Formats: sequence, C-alpha cells, structure tokens
Amino acid sequence: MEGNIKRVLVVDDEEDLCEILRFNLESEGYIVDTANSAEEALALKITDYDLILLDVMMGEISGFKMAKILKQNPETSSIPIIFTTAKDTENDKITGLTIGADDYISKPFSLREVCLRVNAVLRRSSSPKQESKSATTKNLITYKTLTLDKVQKSITIESEQIDLTKKEFEILELLLTNIGRLLSREEILDRVWKNEAIVTTRTVDVNITRLRKKLKEYGSNITARSGFGYRFEEQ
Repeated sequence: MEGNIKRVLVVDDEEDLCEILRFNLESEGYIVDTANSAEEALALKITDYDLILLDVMMGEISGFKMAKILKQNPETSSIPIIFTTAKDTENDKITGLTIGADDYISKPFSLREVCLRVNAVLRRSSSPKQESKSATTKNLITYKTLTLDKVQKSITIESEQIDLTKKEFEILELLLTNIGRLLSREEILDRVWKNEAIVTTRTVDVNITRLRKKLKEYGSNITARSGFGYRFEEQ
C-alpha cells in the first residue's frame, strides 16, 4: 500500500458505472481498481483493499455470494463491504446486512452519496479507538483486559481464568475476530457447529446467554439485533 492512501475495489458488471465511480473516488484521494464480475474480482489479491463497493446483481456469482466467500475467509473477513443494487426491498437489505455488509446503497444513487458512505465506513473500520483497544496476534486476541489464547484455549479477564465450554469459546473467538460486525445466527451455527445434526438457531441464543454471564463486565459488549444476529461491540 502507498502510505496511508486507502484502496477501494469497485465490482459491477456495468463498465461505464465502474469508470464513473473510479473517477469520483480517485477525486476523493483513493486508489481505485475495478472488476466487471465477481469472478474477475476474486482473481485479484483481495487483501490489498481497504473496502469493496460491490454490486448485488451480477452473473454466475452474485454480489451476495461473493461477499459470503470473503466473509468465510479469515484473511478477507474484516474488509468492509458496501453493497450497491437496483433492487430496493427490505429482504435484500436484510440479506446484505446478515452476510456482514457495512452499508447498502440503492441505485440510482448520487455519486456524492457514494463518496460520503465510503468515507464513513472507512473511518469506522480504521478508527484509532479500535486499534488502541483491541489487538490480534497470531495466537492471542485481546480486548482491553480480556485475552483469548487460541493455542491454550483459555480466556482471562484481568489475569483471572474464565471457564468456558468449547462452543462458548469458539463463539467468543468468532465474535472477537470480527469486532463490530453483525454475525447471523446461521453463520454462527455454520462456523461453530459446522455439520452437527439437530442444532437450531435457538442453540446459539442459549450459548450467547451463558457466555454473557461468564464474561462479567464484557458481557454487555455482546449485543443482539432482533431478527439478524449478534456482534461484539466496542464500548
């Protein structure tokens, strides 16, 4: 990356729109690349980008499908995504937010609005407050006085050991790895319980309730959004 200049990837099957967005975002000081399909975008080194502006309605791989691929990969899961779409229905917005989108813009949109939304999401994702409060190393995830050791499978708060079940530990690890991102119950089930049979979304709620109690003052950091899922929020 070149200094502190942010890199944005625009993915849309309308070539003219890609170029218009590139011009306007470059005018805002960003480095911008474009791709006219999800397949083309996924062939790039996605980890180079600070934000992805992603069209929903594309060819074989839709924007929603591409976003799921990125969110399931630990190397790209934290890259902010703003969906753009000509479809303006509540279900589409819910789908986008459930996948983990940071924002959702309906077409036709004003270019000024796009630039303002991009600026806002990038400010949130690179906020100094988050960088100072939470840190991730290869084996440790820390948030203030809470430390999760991925190798020892242990949790401590102010050096006091916190006893968690295997599933509670895995849920917390998932939430801390994605601070601020809303995770649907279905995604938590898929990532923690994988292919285990006869497990419902209610199982997630029960484990989250127990986890909150065990985390003491940090229990309130785990927040729910009705009908969507859970996130670990900074406070």
